Amino acid sequence: MRGHPIALALALSLGAAVSLGITRFAYALLLPVMREDLAWSYTLAGAMNTVNAAGYLAGALMTPWLMRRLGATALLLWGSVLASVFMALSGFFIDAAPLLLQRFLAGVASAYVFIAGGLLAARLGDRVPRQAGLLLGIYYGGVGTGIALSALGVPLLLAAARAVPHGWAWAWWGLALLCVLATLVLVQPARALSKREPAAQDGQAPGPDLAQRLPWLAMAPMLAGYTLFGVGYIGYMTFVIALLRDQGASGAAITLFYTLLGLAVVASARIWARLLDRARGGGALALLNALLGVATLLPVLTAAWPVVLVSGLLFGAVFLSLVASTTAFVRHNLPAAQWAAGISAFTILFAFGQIVGPTVVGWIADGEGGLARGFVYSAAALWLGALVAWRQRPLAAPR
Repeated sequence: MRGHPIALALALSLGAAVSLGITRFAYALLLPVMREDLAWSYTLAGAMNTVNAAGYLAGALMTPWLMRRLGATALLLWGSVLASVFMALSGFFIDAAPLLLQRFLAGVASAYVFIAGGLLAARLGDRVPRQAGLLLGIYYGGVGTGIALSALGVPLLLAAARAVPHGWAWAWWGLALLCVLATLVLVQPARALSKREPAAQDGQAPGPDLAQRLPWLAMAPMLAGYTLFGVGYIGYMTFVIALLRDQGASGAAITLFYTLLGLAVVASARIWARLLDRARGGGALALLNALLGVATLLPVLTAAWPVVLVSGLLFGAVFLSLVASTTAFVRHNLPAAQWAAGISAFTILFAFGQIVGPTVVGWIADGEGGLARGFVYSAAALWLGALVAWRQRPLAAPR
């Protein structure tokens, strides 16, 4: 564990499992039950992930300042602790306002974890450049571990608490416990990575002056394509379980679907590693955005179960590698001192996209055409993102 880069990346990936796999994407499993129990509209149900994304944006804006003072390792661990607390608190409320607040705060904490972990993964990859794409993929693939564990655990908890009023609360507490266990496992590898970094390196996290020196105009196609990815993908990850239930899928089938989606995320580290190592412009982001649009549209075109499974597997195999492609772009095109600034810039725009996506898809779903029409909107955003990202060219070699 202490020295092998792949072992360290696997352990570090538990941060990604907490920050997105559990804290954000497990909500899709709870949305149909909570919506039915609490008489929510699709707009309100989508707003729960919109405020989570708003919290993620707020956390992303604070992260550079916090990393200068605490360091990436400490921020990773404290963010994971906070995410565990806020997930647990979500089980104590039934009114929309406090639940929205808890989703916001969980989003703040998840940004701390995801950005700090991504920076540590990028630094780990810098020590073994030939494995850099694989190590980044392993870290981001941890989101799939969180999704798969949630898919297996949440239905069991919901079934066990079926006779209890608002039994979905037990699922929130179970997810919080899962976050706590992941945090405990993170402590040792995080400390090992901390010892390997020069004391001043975390202090190089960007302040306003460094962030202003980023080549914003030269990176514009990549930034825009990633923003549109945020708009498009989050509708699928928020509402796909609700769509499958509307189409008549059984509980066992939904568990299988979401588990396989999560496992495909884990496998994506291997699938796209070479692409991330080679693609210095926007080609990787464009290709992956286009594939994601196809995966999003498939369950709209047909409810045939083999096609639905292909949609989940393709979506899982692509969407976190798309996130990794932006970190790879930063590594390839910016000097190391600007990596934290570059990762934060992409994360902030990604968060803007995620704020728009769930509420708009929910609003569309409340009208004629239902969720299927909302998914068409999501696919269109992803394909537009692919076209924009394709225009991105490599930047000048890092100094």
